[in-house]
Amino acid sequence: MKKRFLPLLLSAVLLLALSGCGEDTLLEKNDPVTIDFWHVYGEQSGSPMDALVQEFNSTIGQDTGVRVRVSNLSSAAEIGGFLKEAQNGGDLLNMPDLFTCHLADAAALGEENLVDWRDWFTEEELSDFVPGFLEDGTSADGRLLLFPISKSTQLFMCNGTGFDRFSEACGVKYEDLATWDGFYDAAARFHDWSGGRTFCALDYPIRAVELRAMECGSGNFYTENGWYDPNNAVFKESWMQFARALAQGHVVVSDLYSNTQVMTGEVLSGLGSSAAILYYNDTVTYRDGTQEPMDLHVRPMPRTAGRDALMTQAGVGLGACRTTDQKAEAAALFVRWLTEPERNLDFVAQTGYMPVRIGAFDDIENYDGFPEPAESYRQLYAALKTMREDYTPVSEPRFADYYSKVSVLYDGLRQMQQELPRRAASGEDVDALAEETWALLCSIR
Repeated sequence: MKKRFLPLLLSAVLLLALSGCGEDTLLEKNDPVTIDFWHVYGEQSGSPMDALVQEFNSTIGQDTGVRVRVSNLSSAAEIGGFLKEAQNGGDLLNMPDLFTCHLADAAALGEENLVDWRDWFTEEELSDFVPGFLEDGTSADGRLLLFPISKSTQLFMCNGTGFDRFSEACGVKYEDLATWDGFYDAAARFHDWSGGRTFCALDYPIRAVELRAMECGSGNFYTENGWYDPNNAVFKESWMQFARALAQGHVVVSDLYSNTQVMTGEVLSGLGSSAAILYYNDTVTYRDGTQEPMDLHVRPMPRTAGRDALMTQAGVGLGACRTTDQKAEAAALFVRWLTEPERNLDFVAQTGYMPVRIGAFDDIENYDGFPEPAESYRQLYAALKTMREDYTPVSEPRFADYYSKVSVLYDGLRQMQQELPRRAASGEDVDALAEETWALLCSIR
């Protein structure tokens, strides 16, 4: 992450602009306030967010009397539960001042308990952010509960060296993976050609199923209790396409993050968050100890042929507990600094996310600060650019406890996928096996 050394005179001007409060500030340099921060950036390895926190604390934070302290790292799927536990007085957790989470998790904490960022940012400031990203963190009554600092979507990432061998033998090209039908056909052909290996591990299969169903005209397939309508035929057929492939071992639900399975050669490819690029190595190390170059290839999310393409608009936002105005001002100062255009571009380019400011996406085309291997990041942002231009973004579900239900579903599928391919290979009907996975989905309440 690039460091910025500002002249003292310009630094003073910047401090005044960042605070947005002038002489009315509640911050005191000689009596600093500490902001406890929970985030999801970097659970698997060293965190670019932690580096930014250190930079803030040693510069603007030091000069204004604000110290940000990272007190917990989690995953996006788990952090909502941790926040609720802390709010309820859990023995091991204290409620943070600032945190990343999804809107449903924020709403579960009680909107009245959270800072409305519109109280701390002017409309002129907010007009510089992508409207859809702001809407993704806005409650039904218009309160901006989660401030966008980055957004992700789902992409296809592949061991290019292994795919070249498959392509040469079977004639499958990357272009064939552009549609869901082509993707699942390639998965079946790879399984047959490789002697039973799995083509792809999916990190968020339910979202892939949802997007295909919506592209096919499913309409609303959610129930009032925040799950899926078992009577929606289009949604079920979308699920069954995935489930048939799962039952035969063509695809799997990832152990947690598909990049690990790609890097060990367990699968050829992964379908997951654009941010997963942060965790890919430049080599594949097979379980027998042999290695080969990864030559990572990144492609857009498959889409339904002949239909308007949809993409998930994912990623957490920054929420803050409503305690004192001093802490709210301190949190707003950090958020304003964090989303400064050049700094935000640096952050997303290092982590595989999309920038949140209008026009910043175009600046990535000429960006020269990608980490190595830079070609993989260039491919990633080329794929994201294609999706930004050709796909319509769709926000993720906002139901309370939705992600905990999804976690139960994935755990169940991971258990089933250990046995289903063997049963399919022994002659059991694939559709019947796929129906077992549908029954699992319908059983979750």
